[in-house]
Amino acid sequence: MSAYAETLDIHVRDVANQRPSKARGLRAELSIGDLVQRLRAKMNLPEVDATGQPHVYHAYLQREARHLHATETVGDVLQTDDEIILQPDVQAG
Repeated sequence: MSAYAETLDIHVRDVANQRPSKARGLRAELSIGDLVQRLRAKMNLPEVDATGQPHVYHAYLQREARHLHATETVGDVLQTDDEIILQPDVQAG
């Protein structure tokens, strides 16, 4: 993100692409972890799985084909019109 840009807009969707959304006005200092939590709530994604265990969601950045770390910031890793996919952490068992 440019040092002059204060906010940016991105596209976001869930893994099944059933809840596409747009996140507008994201501040550069917002952590990816906080962004994921806000988007999970906005998109009304489940907080728990079928067994009642909490879902932990991660952001996958399409442009770089990688998962973003919760401690990274929006300004360091995202660009306007990027697409991220919210993916639940699936535990085998």
